[in-house]
Amino acid sequence: MDGSPVRDASIAPDAVATAPVAHIPVARILIVSDAWMPQVNGVVRTLSTVAAELRQMGHAVEVVGPDRFVTIPCPTYPDIRLSLLPGRRLARLIAAFRPDAVHIATEGPLGMAARRWARRRGVPFTTSFHTRFPEYIQARTGLPPGLAYAVLRWFHNGAAATLVATETLSQDLASRGFTRLRAWTRGVDLQRFRPEPREDWEGDWKARPPVFLYVGRIAVEKNIGAFLDLDLPGSKVVVGGGPMLASLKAAYPDVVFTGPRSERALAQSYAGADVFVFPSRTDTFGLVVLEALACGVPVAAYDVMGPRDILRGAAGRPGAVADDLRAACLAAVECSRADARAHAERFSWRACAEMFLAALAPIGNAAPFSGAAAAPAATRRPIDA
Repeated sequence: MDGSPVRDASIAPDAVATAPVAHIPVARILIVSDAWMPQVNGVVRTLSTVAAELRQMGHAVEVVGPDRFVTIPCPTYPDIRLSLLPGRRLARLIAAFRPDAVHIATEGPLGMAARRWARRRGVPFTTSFHTRFPEYIQARTGLPPGLAYAVLRWFHNGAAATLVATETLSQDLASRGFTRLRAWTRGVDLQRFRPEPREDWEGDWKARPPVFLYVGRIAVEKNIGAFLDLDLPGSKVVVGGGPMLASLKAAYPDVVFTGPRSERALAQSYAGADVFVFPSRTDTFGLVVLEALACGVPVAAYDVMGPRDILRGAAGRPGAVADDLRAACLAAVECSRADARAHAERFSWRACAEMFLAALAPIGNAAPFSGAAAAPAATRRPIDA
């Protein structure tokens, strides 16, 4: 943890609502999310890390995910489990925890049930916009995104605030009629993701330098084919798992596919690359971009939401974004590993947790828990404005 708060590393201060919240004690924070362990993705990493930071700050945090419910596989993506009719059990879990604030992180079955619970009781809640599902649906089915955005607008506009990670996303959602948008940037673990030690791609994997690396889910919405089709010098390496892994391995026999990696091995994978390639056009942020930068790896990406915002205002040359992904890759080869690491050091998970706290909507004295005792005063902490 580098300890220096980041106020505007990825989102301009005037891009979203930043009205201060009074110093209201919030001790018991409930997060409801359809994305939770054992899933491995940016939403899970964000929520689990922020929950850990909040606990270190003295708060009680409960995350309710699909692991508490009977689930069914998500259509076209069976690794993701969807909660089946979670309403009654979720209500019991909420009543047992007696939260001072409720945050709904996702728009799936659990998120819908939590929203319904809160609206029926007049309980304020916050949400966060993590995933551009309308574009994902379009990529998988060809259906236009308008109807899906209408559903998401209904879902989020019922909240006291919707947290967004970048200025570009805030502007896009505001243009679609989303309201009460607030800044919530992201962070990176600077101790775990470091420039050393480095994976020996050339020796262990016979990958010729320069090594162009992708890390993430192997799924259609990640646009990985746009990277794998590029005419680039050196070698391409793909780290991760997902529904398209087998088909891409068969279609691109010259590419190194490692499958999923975690913990130290993942950090070494990043650090051993010459360029990290982020081909997605639909991600709202891209935590993997920050992780690569923290490992001293310049980033190449399309000039779109996420990488554009992360690299905005960078000193030096930590990476390149362009409408032409190949041009961005070739430019990134010449970028500075030291500049990449230095830019990543601007992003702190503690600052991310503090922004989350500042946006919460406390339930207050009208908490709908019959006979619920207040949390001990010693466990309560103020929400900083």
